[in-house]
Amino acid sequence: MTPEQLRSFCLSFNAAVEEFPFPRVPEVSVYKVGGKMFALTTLEARPLTVNLKCDPEQAIRFRAEHPELIVPGWHMNKRHWNTVTVDGELPDRLVRELIEDSYDLVVAGLPRAERLRLDRP
Repeated sequence: MTPEQLRSFCLSFNAAVEEFPFPRVPEVSVYKVGGKMFALTTLEARPLTVNLKCDPEQAIRFRAEHPELIVPGWHMNKRHWNTVTVDGELPDRLVRELIEDSYDLVVAGLPRAERLRLDRP
């Protein structure tokens, strides 16, 4: 997955936005839904990595299955976030699933009224 494909996929979700909230590191892209982050990356970084929210039990499983490519989230709550290396070694399908799962977890944690607003066209 290329940086542009990663960016496009993150922005393809309903109500997803890209922000640059860190003045000291303006190259960091933060993807949010309902004001809550579901992905964080520096698109120019090599290797390309992305921090994604993950169910704690699944996070452990993914880290065990891909110890070099999926690690506890850098500068994040290590129980709930993974840093995923997106350099072509992981199948793009898996990367897309991890991003979608992160988005879904964040949406599930939003207040009901906010979730209902997201469902409207």
